[in-house]
Amino acid sequence: MALFEYKAVTPAGETLTGEMEAPSQDLVIARLQEAGNIPVSAREVGSGFRIETLFRPRRGLNQREIGDLTQQLSTLLGAGLPLDRSLGILVELAENERVGHVVERIRNKVREGGSLSDALEERHGVFSRFYINMVRAGEVGGSLDQTLARLAEYIERAKELKDGVVSALIYPILLVLLAIAALILLMVYVIPQFIPMFEDFGGELPLLTRIVVAVGGALQHYWWAIIGVTVVVLLWFRMQLARPASRLRWDRRFLRMRWVGDIIAKIETARLTRTTGTLLVNGVPLLSAMSIAKNVMTNSVLREDVAVAAKQVKTGSQMARALAASGNFPRLALQMVNVGEETGKLDEMLLRVADTYDREVKTTVDRLMAMLVPALTLGLAVLIGTIVMSVLLAILSINELIA
Repeated sequence: MALFEYKAVTPAGETLTGEMEAPSQDLVIARLQEAGNIPVSAREVGSGFRIETLFRPRRGLNQREIGDLTQQLSTLLGAGLPLDRSLGILVELAENERVGHVVERIRNKVREGGSLSDALEERHGVFSRFYINMVRAGEVGGSLDQTLARLAEYIERAKELKDGVVSALIYPILLVLLAIAALILLMVYVIPQFIPMFEDFGGELPLLTRIVVAVGGALQHYWWAIIGVTVVVLLWFRMQLARPASRLRWDRRFLRMRWVGDIIAKIETARLTRTTGTLLVNGVPLLSAMSIAKNVMTNSVLREDVAVAAKQVKTGSQMARALAASGNFPRLALQMVNVGEETGKLDEMLLRVADTYDREVKTTVDRLMAMLVPALTLGLAVLIGTIVMSVLLAILSINELIA
């Protein structure tokens, strides 16, 4: 049995919060529905923590908060509650003051007669252009609750992809950091303890020992310079990525890298196809969908390729053929898009392509991590072994002097 926190709305429109023990989230929702309540959310206690919450920005909403709000609003609208009342309930159910403040501003704008999309647009930087256009299309089509449900699913899929990549990188990064700390400890603290003993016996230390001692001395006396150079390099690299021309060159280099480029292409393809497919399902024209989708992509080279492809689609070219002209998108994805265009089911095929490449990215990252962790372990073992060997060689040289 697990403990779940739930939020629901009673038939009278009152908010209901509490905790319930149940084997699964579905059972919690079923029990709330059996009691005549409208479930808004149900989350296992302790399952909401994420590493990125430690670095959460103070302004705006993070991806999880936007996803939760979208899902809750979709549920309330689908249950037949008016938009104004639904937003009022979300203000009461807000998990923190920052979320409540954003929703309250949106509700006030709606009460003044504005549309939900206009209210979202006034919250500059909180909601993406893709999100706002999806909501606007839902309002025009009279299916706002369904549109929000699709948005919530889209956000959850995008979050799963991001979390999968981040989670796979956590262990190798921790391994490298701990190993670097161990190496610095050995070279800065342990090795210098033996130096006076070696000097007392005279003679020349082995070459390997002298190299290790020199490196340890540099770390001990010039650590500030090493840190300074590292910071300068990182700032320089950040400035390079901030300039469009430099960012384009770096992104092109990343795409040409054997393993990294393949992963980037698959991730960006998944983002492009899921965003475009979701917009098409919601009634947004293909050209507008492509223009919005390219802003979701992070690689500037592929983003430019989509912009060029959109111009070709405008003149009558097919989407698959226009994207294929760049040569940067996976061939399988292009073939699937082509099939979708020929069968008249482009929206469904784009979403299927996104699901396919989400799985491929996870599989590829898992395989790389399975290879990277042993390689890092072996490399670090060689470094530590080299340091130990330098000490042993020095000890043997001392024994020869004594003999």
